[in-house]
Amino acid sequence: MDSLQDTVPPDQGGRGPALCRLVPVGFRAEAWKLFVLSGPLVLFQVLSFMIYVVSSAFCGHLGKVELASVTLAVAFVNVCGVSIGFGFSSACDTLMSQSFGSPNKTQVGDILQRGVLLLLLCCFPCWALFLNTQQILLLLGQDPDVSRLTQEYVLIAIPSLPVVFLYNLLAKYLQNQGIVWPQVLSGIVGNGINGLANYILVSVLDLGVRGSAYASTVAHIVQMIFLFLYIMLKKLHVATWAGWSIQCLQDWGPFFRLAVPSMLMLCIEWWAYEIWSFLMGLRSVLDLSAQAILYEVATVIYMVPMGLSISVCVRVGMFLGASDTVQAKRSAVSGVLCVVGISLVISALLSILRNKLGYIFTNDEEAIALVSKVLPIYIVFQLFEGICCVYSGVLRGTGRQAFGALANAIAYYVIGLPLGIVLTFLVGMGIVGLWLGMLACVLLAAAAFVTYTARINWKLAAEEWPRAAALALP
Repeated sequence: MDSLQDTVPPDQGGRGPALCRLVPVGFRAEAWKLFVLSGPLVLFQVLSFMIYVVSSAFCGHLGKVELASVTLAVAFVNVCGVSIGFGFSSACDTLMSQSFGSPNKTQVGDILQRGVLLLLLCCFPCWALFLNTQQILLLLGQDPDVSRLTQEYVLIAIPSLPVVFLYNLLAKYLQNQGIVWPQVLSGIVGNGINGLANYILVSVLDLGVRGSAYASTVAHIVQMIFLFLYIMLKKLHVATWAGWSIQCLQDWGPFFRLAVPSMLMLCIEWWAYEIWSFLMGLRSVLDLSAQAILYEVATVIYMVPMGLSISVCVRVGMFLGASDTVQAKRSAVSGVLCVVGISLVISALLSILRNKLGYIFTNDEEAIALVSKVLPIYIVFQLFEGICCVYSGVLRGTGRQAFGALANAIAYYVIGLPLGIVLTFLVGMGIVGLWLGMLACVLLAAAAFVTYTARINWKLAAEEWPRAAALALP
């Protein structure tokens, strides 16, 4: 078995401090390459998130019902649509990155074809849920007026779902080739259109929630078209696209065997956060307000390890596709060390801002005090969440999403979520109990990922790629 210690030269293997032996040879160079790749990806993730933030901000000035409706609509679209498509498309991270590292780079285009067809088919069950939004929300005990406005927003968002899926696939198509700035440019264009459209439709024409829904839909369409045209005009597809092939309709089984675990690994974690927010709504308005603030902070901070995770996935996959196991291991270890360093810096900043952070979002002193009370738990949480995120990138790069899905399912739904419910409702700890349950989730998941990844046979992982590609590609 290849050990991660193979990255340390023989003449240094047993002499330096233990901490030094954890740092792979060439760490600085690899860390720089990861940061160069992940920096624009973090910006891209933030820009994608900002479209929904701007919509909520415009509707927040209309009233509490409108703000609640847009917030609920975005959550519903994410849970019942976006998360599923993004999860399935994560299979492309494995296959595209490894294909780009192999001699036959046109396989990247073949994978894109499979991804397009799969995600377009995913739209139909998602749309079925969208059409019944109001009934589903009423069954869950939501306010009738909020449910009605939420349905209006979601129905208008129906055409944007395949657009969001295709945009995500195009972004993966580029980022798995190490190309990242076109996504940032398209995100800037999309946010500009979204802000302008929201101003015209919501503030000037007074179309309310419906106007905000139209604005975000138009923004998604514009940024997808912009990215597609950029790829075509700059000829970024020439090396990896050989045209459409009828073979993309055949042998979907192996592709699904990778896509389903990818979807589960992402959705299990994503859905857990939405469930926790819903549970806070059952307890009290104060707990829900504090949870909303912490959720926004956590989402923004999560963009940093997410960008690094994508970078690690891309580079690990590329090197495995090229059968360079030493460099693949180096990328994996370097990514973990980078995220630990970044998370420690974030922890220090949050500690300094502990009693002031809540004022960014609200003037309610009770909510601010509750956020300050929970923040020490979140500081530890975000460190281990970042570690889990980067290890997820390693698992995607090596094609081992099935283990990630299993580990997340056990950590979140067998241990963390039940523990959080007990501490929150039975013990009476409120939101503090919830975050202790969430902390237990990431601690267990991190331990599982570290243990499993340390035992990966990297040579075998490189040898598995040609066989997997032969089955999963047209």
